[in-house]
Amino acid sequence: MSTDDQSGEKAGLTELRRAGANQYDLGSFNEAVIIETIRLAGTISRTEISRRTGLTQQSVSRILRILLQQGLLVEEAQERAERLGKPRTPVRMRSNAAHAVGIHIDPELLTVAVVDLDGTIVRRETVDLADDLDAGRLVDLTAATVTAALSISQVDLDSMLGVGVAVPGPIDADGSLLALPLQPAWRGLKIRQLLQQKLNHPVLVEKDGTAAAIGERWIGRSARARDFAYLYLGTGVGSGLILNGSIYRGGTANAGEFGQIAALRMGEWDVENGPRMVPECNPTASLPVIAAEYGYVETDPSATDEAKRYKAVCKAAADGDEAARKAVTQVARVVGQGAVGLVDLLDIDLVVLGGPAFGKEISEIFLAEIGRAVNAHPVARETRPVAVEESMLQTDAAAVGAASTIFHDAFTPRVSGSSQARRLPK
Repeated sequence: MSTDDQSGEKAGLTELRRAGANQYDLGSFNEAVIIETIRLAGTISRTEISRRTGLTQQSVSRILRILLQQGLLVEEAQERAERLGKPRTPVRMRSNAAHAVGIHIDPELLTVAVVDLDGTIVRRETVDLADDLDAGRLVDLTAATVTAALSISQVDLDSMLGVGVAVPGPIDADGSLLALPLQPAWRGLKIRQLLQQKLNHPVLVEKDGTAAAIGERWIGRSARARDFAYLYLGTGVGSGLILNGSIYRGGTANAGEFGQIAALRMGEWDVENGPRMVPECNPTASLPVIAAEYGYVETDPSATDEAKRYKAVCKAAADGDEAARKAVTQVARVVGQGAVGLVDLLDIDLVVLGGPAFGKEISEIFLAEIGRAVNAHPVARETRPVAVEESMLQTDAAAVGAASTIFHDAFTPRVSGSSQARRLPK
């Protein structure tokens, strides 16, 4: 970067700090449309922005001037025009113009990530959670970990837009935890309200699958600018839904509960004639058990807890252990049946797989089995081939996705009054 570029970047960031983070409650729909166009393209000229958005070049230039002054965008080196005329100066989003904190709260692990606009993790902290950790200590520990991560990252706090929290569902509309089968001590925890008081930043709470889908859309740029379902493998299997270019949360922010879909597809019923949660939809717990039923014998003495036993079976499957491969295939086939239900219901042609339990050791089996299911069984299979792809977010999908919920909320164009619209609490 040249000295002039560095000076321009410093000046832009100074303007950003002067305006404060709340400047990004964008003043017009057209501003949001232009930002979304730039984000999807990565780097783009004014002429191309005008062409893609349908806005006049005068309107584009006026809005870009404001966003450049605010420090949200930066200009690249001039390009020679294809025809005689003024050289083009492409623009891009300035990655360090804004940051967000993403928190993933799992019954076993707390992950905190400070993330920039490109989705790059600036700082990451993880803390193992005790089985008997009560709700009050969870909030205190989470707030302390966020504060430490921000301090170590040395991110300018004026660039902080907010804090996103990804949690197992279900949740209520105000960001409180409801019935968590794996951690009943946290039931009723008003986590959004309490963290916002302790951190003095706006806080949004999403289900982990929903957060991962938002992160995939944000980080994936043009590759994910379409409808898709994100299958999230963690402590359980959930899903997040991107429909009509935006996240679909449902009426209570609980859309995407995946376990019952899989149970219905498998014909599993409980004593009250309701869907019985199939063990395959809690893979971290069930995979070692299923593998043992196929004859798998654990040989790693360090595999003493659920997470380590799960990883050991995954590694064994990758190494060719027949029993382990059969167990992974069984789990993948059940998840695939649930995916068929989503594909049929939503008429989508892309399924993305990710989450902390979706490691490279099992990715080949999962991609193959789910890909086979969603292209063999849906009613409209002859007219709609379905792609099944690995997430771009890897194991930190929920934490990066949680941070991306803040960016999505601040910058994505939305129709006023939409039932899916969210705004950061002030």
